[in-house]
Amino acid sequence: MPDVFINYRTGDGDKCATTIERELSRRFGEERIFYASKSIGAGESFDRELIRNVRRSSLLLAVIGPTWVHRPQLHDEQDWVRREILEAFACGITVIPVLDGRDVERLREADLPAALSQLANRQSIRVDLRHNARADLARVGDELATLVPSLEAADRDAAQPPEPGSTSNSTGEVNGPVVQARDFTGDVGTVVKGSQGAVHTGTGDIYHEPRHFSGDVGTYFEGGNQGGVHNRFGTSRRREDGNR
Repeated sequence: MPDVFINYRTGDGDKCATTIERELSRRFGEERIFYASKSIGAGESFDRELIRNVRRSSLLLAVIGPTWVHRPQLHDEQDWVRREILEAFACGITVIPVLDGRDVERLREADLPAALSQLANRQSIRVDLRHNARADLARVGDELATLVPSLEAADRDAAQPPEPGSTSNSTGEVNGPVVQARDFTGDVGTVVKGSQGAVHTGTGDIYHEPRHFSGDVGTYFEGGNQGGVHNRFGTSRRREDGNR
């Protein structure tokens, strides 16, 4: 059973209607969106299916193209665009005008047949496929999910809770390079996190304090010295104070 019935006139807003149908079908599921040229199967009664599915829907989107209000068919009682909207009104179904493009003006009672005059008092949604398609289509879906609980439950774009065992990373203010890597597998060596001192990830000795020297470096002294420093090499010592 469809939740949304898309009402449109061929040659005036049908491109917008097709785009809306595709997006809503993707987001909520094809079975929840009724679109005549797609939803009525071969050999089925066109008249019966249209009226039956209007009555079964939770709301009707009336796509208003640039010449919609000026079409003479709108005054014809047998016109299907007119009949679908009136059937929705008679059944107490929510009707939402969808304005196709930025140049389509909001409906005015004076421009409508008396039977459709209440359509001018319904809050409309604008869909501008040329300049703002993504945001406008998302807004249509958001509005429908708010109005129809079954659509909200079937919403594929709704935020999903993280799966057990999943990892989420966030980075605050950074003044240097940031690299986001995927999972590590196999022999990846040593991973060091939060080191406050010397780190050794290879082989051999590590010296931190005091400093370590090798080879012929002579005499090295580091830090404060409050007394003398004497070095003696070999077995003999030459007196430097020989006069005493």
